[in-house]
Amino acid sequence: MGLWYDETLDDHTRLGLRVKETLFSGRSSYQDIEVIDTVGFGRVLIIDKVFMTSEYDEFLYHEMLAQPALSTAPNIARVLVIGGGDGGTVREVLRHPDVKDCVMVEIDEMVVDVSKEYLPGIGTAWNDPRLDIRFIDGHEYVKRSTDEKYDVILLDGTDPVGPGAVLFDESFYAGCKRMLAPEGVMALQSESPLLMMDLFVQTQHRLRSLFSEVHPYLGPVPLYGTGIWSWTWCSDTGEPLRAIRERQEAIVEGSKAYNEELHQAVFALPNYVKRALKL
Repeated sequence: MGLWYDETLDDHTRLGLRVKETLFSGRSSYQDIEVIDTVGFGRVLIIDKVFMTSEYDEFLYHEMLAQPALSTAPNIARVLVIGGGDGGTVREVLRHPDVKDCVMVEIDEMVVDVSKEYLPGIGTAWNDPRLDIRFIDGHEYVKRSTDEKYDVILLDGTDPVGPGAVLFDESFYAGCKRMLAPEGVMALQSESPLLMMDLFVQTQHRLRSLFSEVHPYLGPVPLYGTGIWSWTWCSDTGEPLRAIRERQEAIVEGSKAYNEELHQAVFALPNYVKRALKL
């Protein structure tokens, strides 16, 4: 029944999905983009042969990237999302009525166009009037922009290859901090602390050189094939466990994963991660 689509990680680990149909296959100015319909994960977005998101488990990634930061930042009126062309992160942002402006910076317009057509269940907020989509280079934007600073910045980048490589660079993180309000919160996907431990640790060190408070947190994303994924909460003030209860309660009912108990739990780190980070 059908063919298999395999993603291979570092020539030693492989995740395969049984394909019902290829819905889209094309190349933008930056990367190869595919959407396949699978037996187990529904529709899946693939960029440069790497699984990006699926209808089946996307909420585990997008809710955990966005909601811990949005529930703890003192203000969330202005939010910047860098990357996130599938629309899942801005969907989570715009669930909060306190958000007045959400700027999304995505380098590849084709990712957004393809996601709008083939993954409409993930990006459900494209027509929200608070959303401002800009198809520009995120690295250049945070380095040179004279826009008003943001209360929350969410980095929803791909793995550090191709156009996503610069989103793991220390100068990029410094640019993000430049665009962050003094009491603002930044959160980002920070790879797997199992199969990508070196990159995970390197990212934590780079963030610690810029922010007073840097706290990784963990959760499952089955599509990524590593068993465990990480995100990181960064700020110069505040605490990641001190959520604003009213704001949190307002979105829990509509969340598939995120709730008050999970928010507390994901910041508990296993010993192998603590030791790697020398905590």
